[in-house]
Amino acid sequence: MKITVFDGANTIGGNKIYIEENGRGVFLDFGMNFAKYGRYFAEFLSERSTRGIHDLIHLNLIPKLNIYRKDLIPSDVDVSRYLKPNVEAVLLSHAHMDHCGYISLLSERIPVISSSMSIAILKAMRDSGSSGIASEIAYYTERVHADDDRILKATGYKIPYRGRDFICTDALADQLRDFLCYRPGQESRNSKSLDPGNICSIDEFDAFEVECCEVDHSIYGANAYILHGDTAIAYTGDIRLHGRYAEKSRKFVRKAKDASILITEGTRAGEVDEMVSEEEVYHNCLKAVEESNDLVIADFSPRNFERLETFMEIAEKTSRELVVTAKDAYMLHAMECVDGVCRLENARIYKELKEKKGKWEQLVVEDNWGDSYLDPFEIRRNPEKYILCFSYYDMKHLLDIKPEKGVYVYSSTEAFTEEQEFDFQRLYNWLEEFGFRIYGFEIMLDKGRMKPKFIKGYHASGHASPDHLRWMIEQIDADVIIPVHTEKPEWFVENFNGVLLPENCESLSF
Repeated sequence: MKITVFDGANTIGGNKIYIEENGRGVFLDFGMNFAKYGRYFAEFLSERSTRGIHDLIHLNLIPKLNIYRKDLIPSDVDVSRYLKPNVEAVLLSHAHMDHCGYISLLSERIPVISSSMSIAILKAMRDSGSSGIASEIAYYTERVHADDDRILKATGYKIPYRGRDFICTDALADQLRDFLCYRPGQESRNSKSLDPGNICSIDEFDAFEVECCEVDHSIYGANAYILHGDTAIAYTGDIRLHGRYAEKSRKFVRKAKDASILITEGTRAGEVDEMVSEEEVYHNCLKAVEESNDLVIADFSPRNFERLETFMEIAEKTSRELVVTAKDAYMLHAMECVDGVCRLENARIYKELKEKKGKWEQLVVEDNWGDSYLDPFEIRRNPEKYILCFSYYDMKHLLDIKPEKGVYVYSSTEAFTEEQEFDFQRLYNWLEEFGFRIYGFEIMLDKGRMKPKFIKGYHASGHASPDHLRWMIEQIDADVIIPVHTEKPEWFVENFNGVLLPENCESLSF
């Protein structure tokens, strides 16, 4: 048994962990490392899609391995000189980009093992999102060489999108299968169709005996995994034990007690143990909404559907209507294809004033929920009736609504970088312009610079607290502990025996 942590050993995110036994191997996640990426790129400076993997591999943002899509390899990148491990699948823990973002680059021969909910979320993200390479997880546009074969160009509409192969860890509903095999608008004469990949059950995967365990995280569909080979390995993915579905995480801990090796996240290792539960978030956010007779904006992390459902409950409790964006509505439609739960039944959809709408919105959202659209002028007339699910990037729509005042509830993560702090200053400017009272953060002067200070109680972390990490590790009682997804690996050494701290790209043999 050999374990190689190609990325994520000492940063939060970017997990790429290779497990090999008897010549057969799998990756545990293949995510985007935002800390490394941010050293070179920002919102308006990104890698060049016309150069395929060139920029990422040159800057060491992806491992130097011969495992990538051939159509992303320009002539001046020689992958034949790189190691070519036998990768029979990627075991995806959940659909956050720091765990799944660079799956889009991997050879089409490598299937993704994932929960049906994560698969649906990835497909909805691709349908309604941008066309960049990093978004091409569920399906992708094939590239070909231009006349200058260092340059790659996308194929035209006559060449279908190519779907990735998925291996589902739970039951696959017929409605979800239909959703995965169809791209809205593909019937149009000059539109690319979708050639879906093979979608099958985990029972058909035989490289390792893989035990999949649902866990609680800040996105639905999160999995932990236990690999049973000559040596049993437990991998937490991202996990918490203080959310509504904490019992799922505890069930994984009970199942993992036979594991000899534990690969665990440590996002909050070494922090002061100030745990905020989802129940506490609900009561604090409810109080903020109850104190307002004006428009309310709820701002929470993308795809945090548990928090969205929290605000649905708050809207019902306060006799308001929850208003989501069209993208959120499409994502909720994808989730309904998995579990049959219609989360849009009591919600409205914000009618953005724009000239052109994507086919996903026209043919799915409008066709199914056209009567639920809400004009910004109607919100202006009766602001006290609504809770808007808006993020920083939706603030521009306030120019159409023109509220005179309101309440803004920030229910998401804190800023980690200087660039994110600047975003909060701009956000504050928007809120001040329209007279909003802010809950969840405030802007303070710190060393001559305006910085956000976050107020405890309006957001619950998606990650286990130090005390819960300690409990989980002690309960599993593995012989070897390998921390990943952490900036404090030394915390594990100080608190537990059997801790190994591999450097990125270092292999451990057992």
